[in-house]
Amino acid sequence: MKIRDVFGRICLITGVTFFIVTANFGCKEEFSNSFKEAEDFIYQDLEFDMPRVKEPVFSDLKVSIVDFGAVGDGVTDNSEAFAKAIDYVAEKGGGRVIVPRGIWLTGPIIMKSNIDLHVQQGAVVRFSPDFEDYPLIETIFEGLNTFRCMSPIHAHNLENIAFTGKGIFDGNGNAWRPVKKSKLTESQWKKLVNSGGVLSDDGQIWYPSEKSKAGDSHDNFNVPDLERKEDFEKIRDFLRPVMVSIKECKRVLLDGPTFQNSPAWNIHPLLCEDVTIRNLTVRNPWYSQNGDGLDLESCKNVVIYNNSFDVGDDAICFKSGKDEDGRKRAVPTENVVVKNNVVYHGHGGFVIGSEMSGGVRNVHVSNCTFIGTDVGLRFKSTRGRGGVVENIYISNIDMIDIPTEPIRFNLFYGGKSPVLDDGGNSVPDIQENEPAPVTEETPAFRNIFMKNIRANGFGNAAFFMGLPEMNLQNVQLENALLRAVKGISVIDADGIVLKNVHVTVEKGPALIMFNGKNINVEDFRFKTQQEKSIYILGAKTRKVNFSQSGDEDIRALIRFGRRVDQSEVRIQ
Repeated sequence: MKIRDVFGRICLITGVTFFIVTANFGCKEEFSNSFKEAEDFIYQDLEFDMPRVKEPVFSDLKVSIVDFGAVGDGVTDNSEAFAKAIDYVAEKGGGRVIVPRGIWLTGPIIMKSNIDLHVQQGAVVRFSPDFEDYPLIETIFEGLNTFRCMSPIHAHNLENIAFTGKGIFDGNGNAWRPVKKSKLTESQWKKLVNSGGVLSDDGQIWYPSEKSKAGDSHDNFNVPDLERKEDFEKIRDFLRPVMVSIKECKRVLLDGPTFQNSPAWNIHPLLCEDVTIRNLTVRNPWYSQNGDGLDLESCKNVVIYNNSFDVGDDAICFKSGKDEDGRKRAVPTENVVVKNNVVYHGHGGFVIGSEMSGGVRNVHVSNCTFIGTDVGLRFKSTRGRGGVVENIYISNIDMIDIPTEPIRFNLFYGGKSPVLDDGGNSVPDIQENEPAPVTEETPAFRNIFMKNIRANGFGNAAFFMGLPEMNLQNVQLENALLRAVKGISVIDADGIVLKNVHVTVEKGPALIMFNGKNINVEDFRFKTQQEKSIYILGAKTRKVNFSQSGDEDIRALIRFGRRVDQSEVRIQ
């Protein structure tokens, strides 16, 4: 294998990656094979009953991959050494497999039960760029049953596993990912094209191979609408795997490593129970398509804390299957605590959806900071999904420099980033949408509580949009300080509470309601250049109540739509 291939085709980010890697090499690491339970603060002030998450426990057995012939030169293929070390420890009843300092090139690592894969400080596990090393397997991706290339880290149907240490797992995603010309500078694009691969017919997208390009011609986003495995084989290079696939496992711990440069999603726990995710650094290039950080799907009893994310798509995202496949599985994501995380770039800081057909419930998110994420708190679904999202509690969130909305609910999600390639905003204009019949395919979001939110953004201060046939229900925002270009929009929502919300906007009204029902606004403060600062629109508007502790004449600041029954608006 050529060194050029080993280090990937895209040179433009490699230097940055290895600068960060080498900066950590000088630190000393202490080793311990015992794991404490998550700190007590994780379970404090929870709004729902949740059992303590069970963590894995291992024997004192320790082996190094070097003992099984591994060579950390960045060129030698160590796939066999990883397999032998894991098999040996598993046969002995479990323990720790140590990856020492070095650059360890390997194909997929297939985990077994009772294994702690420990990457020491200075260790870089770099996965092979050779697509043939990753066979097609039946799996679930983007919530659908499909075929996909095997993940670089493959852990299916296991118990008692861990990924620990302060080393790095690098997915070599550069070799897999298509890249849009608009994402790169002219010199970066030229360097990429000269490295090989093929271009789209219009010359605007680079693909690593003809098979990759062929796959991108199919519909249904990133999951081709094919049935036979042999048809998937024809486009296998397009079927980028998630880097860490943890499926149907119990007692899982990820503690300490950096996970970076994944082909598609970075970390994907699926149908798992008792999962602990802490002290991780999760990174992907900002332009990486489907470069999510953590996608937690149909999992139960999970804690996620003290992590850092800087990725190309959603950072911390909860899912539970897509459309009919997700409804048939009918396994929600439930009982999850998210605390003390930082997110830099990403399409969303904390996200639910859009694949949430099995439901999401009992989630606590607090003490997180989002810096420059496209959206801060993001909830998305669409007709056809089904599923119920409920009992979500979010508090103490700080957000700065958010390109669109700090808070965004969109049940008309069409699969696009909130920031389009042309820099525009994908929020639709307020318009009357005809209600559709309510069936099992109708998604529902309800009982969502947010408090102590501080944010500045460059779109709407907050955006709440339900479906006309299934409004957002019982969503509360309390103690919020929001600064943005535009104000708060509430569309097709029932039971919205805005309490002690302060909004500073550059243009337009501070608050727009369209077909809102049972809306309670208490001590709403705002700064805007607009004379009429509150718009109330839509013939379906019902029971809107304003309660102010000051002397403001709120009614004088309201502009009513011509179809609004003004008697439905009460001011105290």
